[in-house]
Amino acid sequence: MTHPSSAPKITALEGDPAEDDELIRQLGLADKGISLSRMEGRVFLRITGEVSYGGRRIAYDLVPTQGVLAKPSKWRKMDAEARGALLRERASDEVIDTLHADTTTFVQELVEACDDCDMDAEPFLQALSDMQISEPAGMVFDRIRMRLEHAVERDMEEQHAERTRQSINLAEYPASFDVARRMKRKLIAVLGPTNSGKTHQAMEALGKAPSGVYLAPLRLLALENYERLQEMQQHGKPLKVSLVTGEERRLMPGATHVASTVEMLDTQTPVDVAVIDEIQMLADRDRGAAWTAAVCGAPAKVVYLVGAPEARRAIEVLAARLECELEVHLLKRKGPLTVEPAAVRKLSSLRRGDAVICFSRREVLMWRDMVTEMGLSVATVYGNLSPEVRRAQAQRFRDGAADVVVGTDAIAMGLNMPIARVVMTTTVKYNGYEEEEIPAALARQIAGRAGRFGVHEEGLVAGYDNETHNVMRSLLREKPVPLKTTGFAVAPTLEHLHRISSVTHEHALAKLLKRFVHNIDVPDGFFYPRITEDQFERAAWLDTLELTVAEKFALSLVPISSKVPSLQHAWENWARSLAQKKITPLKSGETPLHYMNLQEVEDACRLYSAYAWLAYRQPEYFPDTELAQRLSREASERVDAILQDQNSAARKRQPRKFRR
Repeated sequence: MTHPSSAPKITALEGDPAEDDELIRQLGLADKGISLSRMEGRVFLRITGEVSYGGRRIAYDLVPTQGVLAKPSKWRKMDAEARGALLRERASDEVIDTLHADTTTFVQELVEACDDCDMDAEPFLQALSDMQISEPAGMVFDRIRMRLEHAVERDMEEQHAERTRQSINLAEYPASFDVARRMKRKLIAVLGPTNSGKTHQAMEALGKAPSGVYLAPLRLLALENYERLQEMQQHGKPLKVSLVTGEERRLMPGATHVASTVEMLDTQTPVDVAVIDEIQMLADRDRGAAWTAAVCGAPAKVVYLVGAPEARRAIEVLAARLECELEVHLLKRKGPLTVEPAAVRKLSSLRRGDAVICFSRREVLMWRDMVTEMGLSVATVYGNLSPEVRRAQAQRFRDGAADVVVGTDAIAMGLNMPIARVVMTTTVKYNGYEEEEIPAALARQIAGRAGRFGVHEEGLVAGYDNETHNVMRSLLREKPVPLKTTGFAVAPTLEHLHRISSVTHEHALAKLLKRFVHNIDVPDGFFYPRITEDQFERAAWLDTLELTVAEKFALSLVPISSKVPSLQHAWENWARSLAQKKITPLKSGETPLHYMNLQEVEDACRLYSAYAWLAYRQPEYFPDTELAQRLSREASERVDAILQDQNSAARKRQPRKFRR
């Protein structure tokens, strides 16, 4: 550093850019590669130089660590001597040498990193001489490192995306079901509206077959048709039937027939006949992939596809894609369905045999109380109830113990009840995101429950108020919209995720699911990858735990509501316990069932069912399968008892002269 006594004399300067250059010249700094710049409201010094590495010469033009001198306004107010003193301090030989050494080290590090990644270092090194950059050298180095890191990540992302595309081709999805693919299968579509006898026709064929499987959209339907098959006979003997759902197994030794939920399809055991119910669920946003898998993978010589007529074209293109023979039977409703001339308008106009439809648990319980206070006994059906409770409530209506059923659209699928008239309290339903008018297909399915063949001559439909009545009339007049004939949903399997993991070396479930959705090959879009938002959100949380991909995948599918805090808390505890490889026994709860309110018992029932589901998949760590099923049954019985008690209490509040 130049000693002050020997420093060159500085002529008075005003501090504009031209005078800055003169100041640098007078101080003898220009020959050392020093210059002054003004940018972004600051005056700072720059040091230029050159680094040699690996046979190349790399120029740099950088701001040293303390290279920012002042704001222009302050710089102008400084006299020449003060500016000179500051420059001598900030542009000393030590500062120049330190910057040169740091730049040399950085260049060596960067070139070696680029060589390791098989990338060209030149585009990154060019930033060292970018005069538009006013940040200190250390920040420039960090930014270049970050650019390299992002470039490496992009390169790896492209490589992983390409490897994922090569590992899974959805055009070949049907071939992944090896047993079904080797069989000569025939598809028989039995399509018709509600009360057309389509399920009866398919079940009769299933009962006569030497072996078979019934695939249901709901546990309730699986249970009902399990019992239906048990009542059938072959050669004078009852059929041997097993029940398989996510939460329950009733395995009969030597069983020839199985009633199952669609997600539990056994794709490895060949049978003579398979019945896939509610085939229009192919279009369902969250569960459609299970129906795609069932149609592609049911290992049966004859596969009955039972559902709404609007599924016909979708079935035809699937059959062609699978190279299966297709036979289509279109059935008509066995009795007329008539919209009543006017709305119901008054509670006193309700009558025995009515089904009053709402779209939320709260509304169902409110209408139940209003109807019972009119003197009518009520059966109650909504989605939060277990299959056992729904069946018990429906049976009360069938037996005449209940005059009216009040329920949600849960009655539209699987519950056969002698409903004379469907009364809609609204046509607006929350779809998970917002309130919207129900689609015409759902309106038809709900309304179609009226007029049970053999019980009523016709089915009647009405709105409770004038607006609802008119909307229902319009919806039932709408022409059914056919299902789409491309983009059939495919959900990831554990095998898919393991395949992606093996080529990308990723183990985070959220990333694997994202790759499945965005990177696998979908050549013609006929089959399309789908995951639910709920599964993806769960995956992100599960990735914070020490779990295998298989364990995280199973936990992401546990059928338990994340919207109920107590259930979400239980699920999180199960996941943490599994991560710690702790055995998790089932606790029956500190509060006895008879001290719980209706909501609490319903939630307890759902918790026990979810534990049973997980116990079947991780029995080593969740051992209390039988206890879970017993507690679930007890909770279901308690829910049914509470509903009956509330029904009776509401009727007692009504003076006897008003009761029916």
